[in-house]
Amino acid sequence: MRKTLVAASALLALAAGPGATSALAQQKSVKIGFVSTFSGPTAVIGNDMRNSFDLALDHIGRKMGGLPVEVIYEDDQQKPEVGLQKTQKLIESDKVDFVVGYIWSNVLLASLKPVLDSKIFLISSNAGPSQIAGELCNENFFSTSWQNDQTPQAIGHYMNQKGVKTVYLLGPNYAAGKDMLAGVASTFKGKVIGQDLTKWPDQLDFSAELTKVKAAKPDALFVFYPGAAGVQFLNQYVQSGLKGQVPLYTAFTIDSLSLPRQGENALGIPGAQHWVNDLPNAANKKYVADFKAKHKAYPSFYGAQSYDAVGLINSAVVAAKGDLTKKDVMRAEMRKANYQSVRGPYKYGNNHFPIQNFYLQDVVKDADGKLTLKTVATIIKDSQDEHAKKCKMKW
Repeated sequence: MRKTLVAASALLALAAGPGATSALAQQKSVKIGFVSTFSGPTAVIGNDMRNSFDLALDHIGRKMGGLPVEVIYEDDQQKPEVGLQKTQKLIESDKVDFVVGYIWSNVLLASLKPVLDSKIFLISSNAGPSQIAGELCNENFFSTSWQNDQTPQAIGHYMNQKGVKTVYLLGPNYAAGKDMLAGVASTFKGKVIGQDLTKWPDQLDFSAELTKVKAAKPDALFVFYPGAAGVQFLNQYVQSGLKGQVPLYTAFTIDSLSLPRQGENALGIPGAQHWVNDLPNAANKKYVADFKAKHKAYPSFYGAQSYDAVGLINSAVVAAKGDLTKKDVMRAEMRKANYQSVRGPYKYGNNHFPIQNFYLQDVVKDADGKLTLKTVATIIKDSQDEHAKKCKMKW
């Protein structure tokens, strides 16, 4: 009996081809490290990302290329030095095949080098700092979200369409905040008459900045304040009386996570996004319906990007037939964006950031009277970030 088993094993090895047996025998699972914020005021974002990532894994049976998937979640505490430590643990101790996640650009930038030096694929499902889109682009880095400038650039285009002549810009003083304000300024054809970068992440009182806005009397105010800061800012904007005086345009300030706390203060305030929960493609309909059924809430764009990260990774592992040593095969497949994205079809630029549409979103009440976001119009089609020109990578 033992001789029969040995002979059968030998035949399988020959059929698989030279070297295939050892590679696949050693590969027990697809190990993914997921770094996000799971504690503190912004944990709501990290939890939404995790919930969507888990749902996407459920949708593919928690296997990729015939291998079971193991996910190790790590909390960066919204601190670059902690994010770096957790990332190094995933690489050195857990021996992961992919590193995914990252809400904050400063955390991603701090963690970038050890991942890429280890030749491990890094998939950012949120942060998109300009440095990585440009000079620091790398063949093993991919984004399933956007480059930081792209969303505010769409708002700049929309303000032009609305005939806005002057604008005041507000955002937090860290990498993404600087990118956001620069993005608006790059496409807005009017005049920026004021700009403030506020302390991050602990400043939640914006009374001084709102007083300056009131004195400047701009045609419009643009802000980027994600998470708890966005809730506080919007409430203070309304309380200051500016809502009836200076129209507000936003990026990443109003979303499915912040809406329950912002309430009707968010009505009538437009924003831009590459994904809105009502996009009519089949993948998105399934994602939103199943997420709502499981979590009794709408998913956010943070979640949608994390859901897509599973699709991207799965496409690569399937193309490599479960052999994760075939990095060239996996990279070539990911460059095709050959999976059912919840945003609909998109392409990758030479820097591995998406070339995609951006939509005008507005706050409305659904059939149950709950506040949600609705797609109003397409602001720009096939947007590519400007920093791709600085990326020397060719493929």
